[in-house]
Amino acid sequence: MRILLTGATGYIGKRLLPVLVENGHEVICCVRDLKRFNPPESLKPKIEIIQLDLLDKSTMTNIPENIDGAYYLVHSMSSSKNYEQLELESALNFKEAMNTTKVKHVVYLSGIINAEGLSKHLSSRKNVEKELSKGNYALTTLRAGIIIGSGSASFEIIRDLVEKLPVMITPKWLDTKCQPIGVADVVQFLVKTLFNEKGYNKDFDIGGSDILSYKEMLLEFGRVRNLKRHIYIVPVMTPRLSSYWLYFVTSTSYNLAIALVNSMKIEVICRNNDWAKILDIKPIGYRESLEKAFNRIESNEIVSSWKDALSSGNMKMNISDFINVPSFGCFRDQRAMPYDDFDAALERIWRIGGKNGWYYGNWLWKFRGFLDKLVGGVGLRRGRTSEIELNSGDAVDFWRVLYANKKEGRLLLFAEMKLPGEAWLEFRLKNNSLVQTATFRPVGLLGRLYWYAVYPFHGLIFNGMLRRIASTPK
Repeated sequence: MRILLTGATGYIGKRLLPVLVENGHEVICCVRDLKRFNPPESLKPKIEIIQLDLLDKSTMTNIPENIDGAYYLVHSMSSSKNYEQLELESALNFKEAMNTTKVKHVVYLSGIINAEGLSKHLSSRKNVEKELSKGNYALTTLRAGIIIGSGSASFEIIRDLVEKLPVMITPKWLDTKCQPIGVADVVQFLVKTLFNEKGYNKDFDIGGSDILSYKEMLLEFGRVRNLKRHIYIVPVMTPRLSSYWLYFVTSTSYNLAIALVNSMKIEVICRNNDWAKILDIKPIGYRESLEKAFNRIESNEIVSSWKDALSSGNMKMNISDFINVPSFGCFRDQRAMPYDDFDAALERIWRIGGKNGWYYGNWLWKFRGFLDKLVGGVGLRRGRTSEIELNSGDAVDFWRVLYANKKEGRLLLFAEMKLPGEAWLEFRLKNNSLVQTATFRPVGLLGRLYWYAVYPFHGLIFNGMLRRIASTPK
């Protein structure tokens, strides 16, 4: 069968794609930016890639007519304050495009929406479901709550809180009940639901085997990690204070923190487990989901992470728009040094950031990240998904990977920190030298003043970093 996969570069889409291919489907991967899509070489002969932006009607004509099924895995919760309007517009454009194809079945992954008073985030998901249901095809909606897996937003937020804070003074919504589900089970539900006529034009809640409060989830996480944690709930933390608390302690963006806090006040518990029984799926519990996630992390096998979504940073355009580093009207700091060993230097470049740090003056990088957080930036807490691999679109602390090619010995990063301008950092191995180039395109007088203010630190940090990357430790 020919399957259209929206959100192919997203957290769920990256995990669903190889399973669909393994099941013999021909998958048409929809990506907003072709340069961000880096599927494994083994999958490339079995997939088709098209450029599709659901907010740009001109790209809808790229969808082939002869498709049998489709997955709708798109949301904009953390990308904009007016995400409700954007999500509804995306759904409308998708529905109209599907009506011009031969598609028989569409599967939509939504959120559990059983409460009477829904948050803005969950109301938006419900409105998308209503719009998608108006198409000339059968729609099945799977509604999930908290998704637990290596790299998921929920997992990473819980991890940040538990591993950083031995004592937590928390808002009262931590007593809210929810039914978390492991990401592997979500993928199972998505795969087995497609073309199952028993689910046509219906919606189903999907969840794991445990119903827990958020407090219980945090404490259980601590037990899995052998960390003793104390949590005290107070009634005085308003949603705004709670959002700030979540934003500063975890790696989440502020927009996502607001949406999450408003949703966490509402119980997200499955109505029943009928669909799991029909599909013969036995969802695992919360603790087992955590253990599977850490096994992935320890084996460095994280398939996807929410942090690599463009909405986790400040980049509002396609990566393609930034790959050609400008020169006109820019400040440039270029340094070069002969390297001792090409392969060793290349490996150090590819391991930069995250837990490995920036090779020199790490406390200064951390301080810069702290300042960025204070003004609403992403800071350093995103880290990186893989400690050894880098691909276009990946997040590396407060940078975004624009281009990564080991054969060329070139890595290009774009800054997503709050700046009065735009900044690039490039590493290139050529002519037996490591060339490190920092480019800054200032905006107005403030941008120029910023460059001159930080320039004295360049000599210290950039020279030290260059030396550590180029030279093999004795």
